[in-house]
Amino acid sequence: MSSTETPLKQAGPVLEDAVPTRVRRRKRPPVPAVVLNLIALAAGIGLWAWLASLGVQALPGPAAVAGRAGELIADGTLAEDSLASLRRVLGGFALGTLLAVPVGFLMGWYPVARGLLEPYVQFFRTVPPLAMIPLAIVLLGIGEVPKVFVIFLAAFLSSVVAAFQGVVGVDRTLIDAARVLGARDGSIFLKVVVPASAPFILVGMRIGLGSAWGTLVAAELIAAQEGLGHRMQNAQLYYDLPTIFVGLITIGLLGLLMDRLLMLAERRLTRWQETR
Repeated sequence: MSSTETPLKQAGPVLEDAVPTRVRRRKRPPVPAVVLNLIALAAGIGLWAWLASLGVQALPGPAAVAGRAGELIADGTLAEDSLASLRRVLGGFALGTLLAVPVGFLMGWYPVARGLLEPYVQFFRTVPPLAMIPLAIVLLGIGEVPKVFVIFLAAFLSSVVAAFQGVVGVDRTLIDAARVLGARDGSIFLKVVVPASAPFILVGMRIGLGSAWGTLVAAELIAAQEGLGHRMQNAQLYYDLPTIFVGLITIGLLGLLMDRLLMLAERRLTRWQETR
């Protein structure tokens, strides 16, 4: 036996012993996402309670906020405010999405429409929707219309770019193949471009939904008589921190629920897409 074979034979058992260990580590089942979410929630509440116990900026603890939430639920105030805010967000978000999708498609499919519309879209994207509140009050009054308009603008500007990018990003090979097979532009648009753009549109809708909820509190500055933002603004005047926290948590929970519904729709509508 040569001296060169000895180290290889000696290394053989070591390698054989090491491979099963790595395989076993890879096969270890991952921690379910629900468990991780619950751990994060418990850690967040624990940190919140600890900071409140230290008296950080008179921060109310979880028990005080839960008690205030119970009072608002018992007298029906929280339900009325939540419904009012939901109505405004859903109205503005639905209108913004319904307009953003066709405008994005026009910009992506027709160069002339892109040249005409893109400067306005990019211009208004640089103007915060909240800066439109004074103009909305002057032109539309102080009723529900200006509130919905400001939310609509935030959702529209977030969704239109996603729809546009979805059309522009469609693989040209698919379009050329459809044309070779004799498909006309209308058929190509409906059967190739629209399905291929669906993931972009849904992501844009999720971003638009977040923008709509992010604009809600400012929109309810416009002489609102009910709503979560209105309730939080009134609580600010009396330094009622538990009520402010109840409003914040309610907005977060409602936004999270609507986002999860959009994610569910995204999974169902884009099953054909490759997943990692």
